Amino acid sequence: MASHSWKDAYRGMSSDNIKGLVLALSSSLFIGASFIVKKKGLKKAGASGVRAGVGGYSYLYEPLWWVGMITMIVGEIANFAAYAFAPAILVTPLGALSIIISAVLAHIILREKLHIFGILGCVLCVVGSTTIVLHAPPERPIESVTEVWDLATEPAFVLYAASVLIAVFIIVFHYIPSYGQTHIMCYIGVCSLVGSLSVMSVKAIGIALKLTLSGMNQLVYPQTWAFTLIVLLCVITQMNYLNKALDTFNTAVVSPIYYVMFTSLTILASVIMFKDWDRQNPSQIITELCGFVTILSGTFLLHKTKDMVDGPVPLSVRPPKHMDDEEDGIDHESIPLTLRR
Repeated sequence: MASHSWKDAYRGMSSDNIKGLVLALSSSLFIGASFIVKKKGLKKAGASGVRAGVGGYSYLYEPLWWVGMITMIVGEIANFAAYAFAPAILVTPLGALSIIISAVLAHIILREKLHIFGILGCVLCVVGSTTIVLHAPPERPIESVTEVWDLATEPAFVLYAASVLIAVFIIVFHYIPSYGQTHIMCYIGVCSLVGSLSVMSVKAIGIALKLTLSGMNQLVYPQTWAFTLIVLLCVITQMNYLNKALDTFNTAVVSPIYYVMFTSLTILASVIMFKDWDRQNPSQIITELCGFVTILSGTFLLHKTKDMVDGPVPLSVRPPKHMDDEEDGIDHESIPLTLRR
């Protein structure tokens, strides 16, 4: 009886979901490792030239930094491919695993202290990710990119996309000029809102490429190129305002807030467009939400304790704002903040 219920519990995990899971995990591994390799390259370049944190670009001549950059690109390609096989509700939250990998490798390779609460944060992320993986909905069967376009032009998602665009325009033209330098939610709000649309378009392109490689050419459809244009516009906007956020505020604050907003809005967009939850019962949905909250808790704990020491820190030696980003001469290059597109 126990064996039978075990099989029933895992019957819902399709082969496409497994492929998407493997690609998402590979992506987190490559991206998490890339930050460590890049940081070592930045430190090596800074020892013989002008550090990146004070405006130097000597790291561009350092082979180790380029190895890290290539590793990150491989990870992003794997992440891109994951969306072609698995729903965003499975792929996007797993981006937190790159933070764990980066933290663990930094502890082992760079000898950076990983506080006991940081370890607890890692465990929470693993538990939350496992919960989501085991209860994620199966990927919706799609035979053409035109089907994705039909889903994107249904009234519910059109309303969501219109609401996102209106909110972005209000934030950009009304709030950012007055509050952009003092309220972190202005920049991160734009990045997260636009990011949710970019992920849906990336998923559409991934599906188009998967079908094309299987013999059904989707490049002849104008919808494929429309989604490509949307991705380019969204990514440019994302990177612009993310750079503004990183330049204005402490990365230790930007990273977890951005992860929470970006992932939450991406899941919401996926649920509306691809109707992920229509194929699940209430208990599965609640379990997924619990897993997501667990990941968020672990992510916040990791970031809040990344510089914590085991003893009390005298007030006189506590670093001021931005010190963490500048002291290693690496700016935000070494921060494991990944855009799960």
